Amino acid sequence: VFQKWVNREISNFDYLIQLNTMAGRTYNDLAQYPVFPWILRDYTSEELDLNNPAVFRDLSKPIGVVNEKNAKTVKEKYISFFRYENFEDPLGMIDKFHYGTHYSNAAGVMHYLIRVEPFTTLHIQLQSGRFDCADRQFHSIPATWQALMDNPNDVKELIPEFFYFPEFLENQNGFNLGQLQMSKEVVNDVVLPKWAHSPEDFIYKHRKALESEYVSAHLHEWIDLIFGYKQRGPAAVEALNVFY
Repeated sequence: VFQKWVNREISNFDYLIQLNTMAGRTYNDLAQYPVFPWILRDYTSEELDLNNPAVFRDLSKPIGVVNEKNAKTVKEKYISFFRYENFEDPLGMIDKFHYGTHYSNAAGVMHYLIRVEPFTTLHIQLQSGRFDCADRQFHSIPATWQALMDNPNDVKELIPEFFYFPEFLENQNGFNLGQLQMSKEVVNDVVLPKWAHSPEDFIYKHRKALESEYVSAHLHEWIDLIFGYKQRGPAAVEALNVFY
């Protein structure tokens, strides 16, 4: 598979799907759901220029420290994390970590797919029979990216649906997802970047970005973090990539 990818016989999307499968990730298990990277960082421009390297996320860094400002907090947490988080570990059994949450988990999958069944029902079950408060829901792609940049504790990567499934961005079932506290905006369809004119247009451009020259040249850096040698050990510590 690797050789096929290097020879450009298979797409970046297909390569990532195959890597996820080989790593034991599957659509049948929300706790081991396929994981894909955030690849862009421009969610505000009117037009998306895929020839400009500045529109892409730095794939060599974990999402928690793509914003350089967060790196200091993350390093400090690793050095003194029991004091830092009031973390209880009386037996001293838990290894140090940079992030107390994970880049892929069941709640995160339901978060992104809240508008489509069976994920809506699963989300409601998780929240004791109702929708979570609107401010915590997935309501806007630009706002989700901004929250990642502002908060080193939010480290969710993406799911494959961001590259092929426009329906998950629309509230086709008319669920009452509440309204945001500050702006009183009703949460309905997912708010898209300005450069996307519809959910279909977002998926088309996002997929095009995934297959772009920039991502093709740098995707291996992200793969090292998630599937490769930077997952644990000294390389993971150095890359600020140690998860609880």
